[in-house]
Amino acid sequence: MIQVGIPINLNNIFSIFDAESLVRYGGLLVVCLVVYGTTGLFFCFFLPSGAVLFAAGVFTATGDLHNTLVTVCSSVILASVLGNITGYWFGREAGPLLYKRKDSRFFRQQHLKTADAFYAKYGWLALTAGLFLPIIRTFAPVIAGIIRLNFRRFILLTFTGSLVWVSAFVLAGYFIGSRPLLKPWLKYIVIAFILVVTLPLIISVVRELRKLSKGTRDNK
Repeated sequence: MIQVGIPINLNNIFSIFDAESLVRYGGLLVVCLVVYGTTGLFFCFFLPSGAVLFAAGVFTATGDLHNTLVTVCSSVILASVLGNITGYWFGREAGPLLYKRKDSRFFRQQHLKTADAFYAKYGWLALTAGLFLPIIRTFAPVIAGIIRLNFRRFILLTFTGSLVWVSAFVLAGYFIGSRPLLKPWLKYIVIAFILVVTLPLIISVVRELRKLSKGTRDNK
């Protein structure tokens, strides 16, 4: 039974993601699996990891998630790091085949060249801030493995990014969940938080990718 003013049903907030159901019925294990999937398995890019992390923070504050804040954060950070390592391994193993593959409707060698140039100059951004961005968080470690980014550097960047990403979403959810007076504005707070965190990064990454793509074409 929840003792604070946050309602048990958060469907109005997370219905588009169904994050509430994932966290409520799956617990910490499912939270970790969702994060692992979106950072390590390219076919799981659609899973709502950001919303799940936020919901985990809310439910930790209300007591619905029967784990301490430290346990939740440390477990999910570990899941993120392991997911990134899985994606890196897949990219490293599949890399040689991809570089030999001819251009097709769904594949371009130019994409690999652009990714190579991006990591050479902005690799830290893709593996740290990139975790805040849907799809990029899933495919960034795969590309890092394809271009064979130094593994020690990869682990350092991945751990740093995972620490910041997980802590930001879980702590934000915990902060909101522990303040019942914010309940009427909870839906808008969630939307605003995601936009403030991700929109500037999306704009920055798109600009850099356009510059690198243009530079690569000009050097042909």
